Amino acid sequence: MDSQIKKIHQQLVSKQITCTALVQEKLDLLKQNKYNSVNALLDTLALDLAAKVDTKIANGEKIGLLEGIPFGIKDVYMLQGTYATASSEMLKNYKSPYTATAIQKLLNAGAIPIVKENCDSFGHGSSSENTIFGSVKNAIDPSLVAGGSSGGSAVNVAKDFTVFSIGGDTGGSIRQPAGYNHIYGLKPTFGRISRYGLMAYASSTDCVGPMAKSVEDIRIVLNAISGKDIKDQTSIHSTEISEEEIRSSKVKTVGYFKNFIENESIDAEIKFNFLATIQKLKAEGIVVKELDFFKSDILVATYYTVAMAETASNLSRLDGTNFGNRIEAENLIESYAITRSENFSEETKRRIVGGNQVLSQGFSDGIYLKSLEVRDQISQNFTKDFEMVDIILSPITPSAPPKIGDSLKDPLSMYLSDAYTVGFSLGQLPTLSVPQGTGTGLQITAAKNNEVLILQFANFLKEML
Repeated sequence: MDSQIKKIHQQLVSKQITCTALVQEKLDLLKQNKYNSVNALLDTLALDLAAKVDTKIANGEKIGLLEGIPFGIKDVYMLQGTYATASSEMLKNYKSPYTATAIQKLLNAGAIPIVKENCDSFGHGSSSENTIFGSVKNAIDPSLVAGGSSGGSAVNVAKDFTVFSIGGDTGGSIRQPAGYNHIYGLKPTFGRISRYGLMAYASSTDCVGPMAKSVEDIRIVLNAISGKDIKDQTSIHSTEISEEEIRSSKVKTVGYFKNFIENESIDAEIKFNFLATIQKLKAEGIVVKELDFFKSDILVATYYTVAMAETASNLSRLDGTNFGNRIEAENLIESYAITRSENFSEETKRRIVGGNQVLSQGFSDGIYLKSLEVRDQISQNFTKDFEMVDIILSPITPSAPPKIGDSLKDPLSMYLSDAYTVGFSLGQLPTLSVPQGTGTGLQITAAKNNEVLILQFANFLKEML
C-alpha cells in the first residue's frame, strides 16, 4: 500500500525533511498552480503549526502519524478565523467563528491545513465551474472540468499540492471529481463523520469524506475523523479500521446494476471497460450477479427534488441580516430581495426556486412527498440487494468529463451526469471511488457501516486491474 502519509511521517521522524520545508514546498506549489484550485492559502497558520512539529522532533518527542501532514479543506467547512466563502459572492467576506468537528479532529491529530479549496458555490454543481474564483481545471487535461462540487480538493490531491483533502459529498461531489482526476474518494455511511461545521446543502445526504492517492491514506484519515459527536445528532459511533483488516478481501459476490450498463447515455468505452472488469472478476472466482434498480432518470429526479427542497430551506438564513453580503435597498423586504438576487449564482437561484416550488402548497403532496416515498423504496431495494451480494460495483459516471463551459450551457446534462452516484446517496450508503476499471474509475458500494469491506475490495482491485 503506497501511503504518502506513512512515507512523509517516516521522513519527518528520521529528520530527512523538516515539517517547515515540507509545508513551504506545498504552499509554493499552490501559489504557482494554474488550475484555479485555491480559494485561500493558510500560510501563516500552516507555517506556525509546522514550526511546532519541528520543535517536537528536535526535542526527541514522538509525533503522531498525521502530525505535520499538509492537507486541504473544501471551502464549505468552518476553520476558526479563516474565510469560509463556499466559493460564493454571498459569503466572500465571511470568517468562520468556530471550527468544524472533522477539521478539529485533524488539528488534534497534528495534521496541518494549508489551503481552502475551490468548489461549486454551496456545492451546487457537478463541474466546479459555478464559483466566483474561476472554473477548476482537470488535473489530467486542463481543458476539461475537474468535476464537482469538490473539484479543487480532487485536483490538489492529484497534483500532489496536498497529501489529502477533506471534501463534501451530497450526491456524488467527492466520488465524481475523484474519478475525473484519477484519485480515491470516499463518501462514508451517512453519520459516520460529524457534519457539524459543514455548510448544509441537503442535510439528509450531506457527508464529510477524505480524498487521497491511496486506500491506506483514506483509511488513516477516515479513522481520524469518524465518530459520534454531541454537536451532530445524526452522527453515529463507528469502529476503527486496522491496516490488517483491509489487506485481504472477503468479497465473494459482486453485483452490478444492469440498467446502468445498458443505459443509452453511457459512453461505449466506459461500458466496454466496465464489462471487461466484470469478466476479470469472474476469472478470479468471484460470483457476479446482475441486479435490477430504478431507472437513472428516476434516481436523478428523486435526488434533485429532495436536494433542492432541503437547500431552499438551508439557504433561507442567508439574507444579509445575520449572514451574507448585505446590499441595502429602500426597505427591509427589498434589501432581502436584492441581497439574495445579486449574491447567489444562477445555479443556486435555480435550486432555491426549484426547492420552494416542490415544497409549495399544491405541489408538495404530488412531488416532494412522492420523492420521499421513492427514497424509502430505494433504501428497501438496497437492503434486498445486500442480502444477495457483498458489494455493488458501478461506473462513477456514464461519460468522460466535458470541456469547460459545456456544462454551464446545459444544466440538465450536468444533473444527469450524477445518475450513477445519487442513488447511493439517497440510500445513505458508504461508497468509494477508485481510479481503476474505466476512464473515470469505478465505484464500490457496501451496506451501511461496512467501510472495511469497501477498502478491502479496493485493494483487491488495485492488484487485479
